[in-house]
Amino acid sequence: MPKAEHVTDRARRVEERRAHADYTGGVYGSMLAASVVVGAGTLGSFPRLELVLLLLLTGVVFWVAHVHAQLFGARLAERRLDRRIVFEVCRDEWPIVKAAVPPALAVAVSPVLGLDVPGALWFALSVAVAGQVGWSAAAARRAGASRRLVAVTASVNLLLGLLIISFKIFLKH
Repeated sequence: MPKAEHVTDRARRVEERRAHADYTGGVYGSMLAASVVVGAGTLGSFPRLELVLLLLLTGVVFWVAHVHAQLFGARLAERRLDRRIVFEVCRDEWPIVKAAVPPALAVAVSPVLGLDVPGALWFALSVAVAGQVGWSAAAARRAGASRRLVAVTASVNLLLGLLIISFKIFLKH
């Protein structure tokens, strides 16, 4: 393939990737992080460190699971795997891990803010839900949705986040 065609092909792939980019992983990862926080009511001797690690490691495990599913599910049926495809799938699914970072940071900085462990859990849960709403709004905006549709998707994700919060209230961790 001549160099000009290769550059054009690469530019086309980059533009295609941007056009089809979605933040499903970010929304999913934020919801996963919120669920981890809700389920983290019985942490051991070092609850903040354990929760930070649990959030990050859970994000990584789910990222690996999604990469595996993409590579050996739909992608394998379409074409032979190569390094570029593996890299693209890893990158495309990375928002699952990125979504775990803000709640983990919230837990890590909670002592500086004077929060006790239950306060840190609530702070992390709030950050995770805010991330879920933010990722969904960003996805809608990137897809070219109207302001109304961006507001609708953000509202739906806020309601889902509030549902997760209600689980925490009813489970009384």
